[in-house]
Amino acid sequence: MFERVREDVRAMTGRDPAAKGRLEVLLCYSGLHAVWGYRLAHRCWNRGPGFRLLARLLSHLVRWLTGVEIHPAAELGRRVTIDHGMGVVIGETAEIGDDVHMYHGVTLGGDTNEPVKRHPTVEDGAQLGANATLLGDITIGEDAAVGAGSVVTDDVPDGATVVGVPAERVD
Repeated sequence: MFERVREDVRAMTGRDPAAKGRLEVLLCYSGLHAVWGYRLAHRCWNRGPGFRLLARLLSHLVRWLTGVEIHPAAELGRRVTIDHGMGVVIGETAEIGDDVHMYHGVTLGGDTNEPVKRHPTVEDGAQLGANATLLGDITIGEDAAVGAGSVVTDDVPDGATVVGVPAERVD
């Protein structure tokens, strides 16, 4: 557990030029606090139906404390960082790979009320700009970038950059 925390702090320190040191990141970065709270809630969720209410209560408390809402059933990889955090929403069936970096206001939302995979998959190394909205069972490819304020409803290929409403490839 402590090695994962160190790994997260190193990742955030490496991605945020405003970070003045590891202690500051450890104590003051609400996006990381939200990820750590999610990990605890996710463990409860995976213990089975008897622990799911506790998992939802934990995620609700973390949302109240950090402004970041991550459903405990979502799947997050290693070294996922959320810069500034406030307003981020990650839905129940979302899947996020390793080394993904996102900014405030990002939404990984669903596009149906059916109990199916309805939230985005974000592959390793992707970057999601501030207030980007990703909707539905789409895939954001490895090392892809989504520009700030973009609305994405279709898959984004590996390494591509998309911007706009609706998002279009620009590279």
